[in-house]
Amino acid sequence: MQIQVNTDDHIQGGEPLAQWIKDETTSRLTRFKDHITRVEVFLTDIDGAKSGVNDKRCRLEARVVSRQPVTVTADADKMAAAFISAVDKLASVLEADLGRVKDRNGRDTIRAMPE
Repeated sequence: MQIQVNTDDHIQGGEPLAQWIKDETTSRLTRFKDHITRVEVFLTDIDGAKSGVNDKRCRLEARVVSRQPVTVTADADKMAAAFISAVDKLASVLEADLGRVKDRNGRDTIRAMPE
């Protein structure tokens, strides 16, 4: 699973922030590692240099094998909180989406069959 971190000009942290995000993404999405090829993380400060409520946004886009990309977004006062919220949302969405591909007995359903 490849993880790419993108930030705008107002986000501070550089390489330590990117490494923390990569580590957290890997650990929180490890159960989906066979299904995800890439996760793109987009960190933005909505208000720029000004401070405000819920002005940090994290958008995650996961590229899933043989499926459409999955995107989630979360806003918070702190960048770490926005990221944690977004990655938890992504795990929930992936669990629901990939869970539909398996039936009760763990076999692939017809939806997972290649065309």
